[in-house]
Amino acid sequence: MSNLPSYTTQIDISAVGSTAAEAAQFSGDAGETNRLLRDMVALQHKSCELLGELLNQVSQQQRQRTAELKAWRDANPELAVSCRQAAESLAKVHTEFLASVAREAFENAEDYVDSEYALGEFIDRYGPRLAHFNGVLQLFGQLGAPPQQPGSAAEQ
Repeated sequence: MSNLPSYTTQIDISAVGSTAAEAAQFSGDAGETNRLLRDMVALQHKSCELLGELLNQVSQQQRQRTAELKAWRDANPELAVSCRQAAESLAKVHTEFLASVAREAFENAEDYVDSEYALGEFIDRYGPRLAHFNGVLQLFGQLGAPPQQPGSAAEQ
């Protein structure tokens, strides 16, 4: 078995005892590494600039939406109060509805796993109603929300 070649090697990675050629190779590698690091930093700066522009765009849209909602509330104060009351009332109904849907899902979970038809029936029965209910609740919530206080996080 001693006739077989050895599959292990030993590499000296210490800087001690390196030759001038090895030192020149190392300094060339260091220069390449430094260039790559500078390129990475430049790309990170560009990414930060793009993210800043994106943030400005999104916050501008949010400020515009907030101003539009405030103008609507100012023009329709009674309707805004009615929307707030409706949202509060419907939130209770929504909670009960979600509880009943969750209860049914829990009780019939095995049927839904075994039968794609049963799962489809469940989704067809509750999915559209839940989606529409969420939309109405969100609309009332936004229109009836109290005006934001100056200096709040949403306005900044």
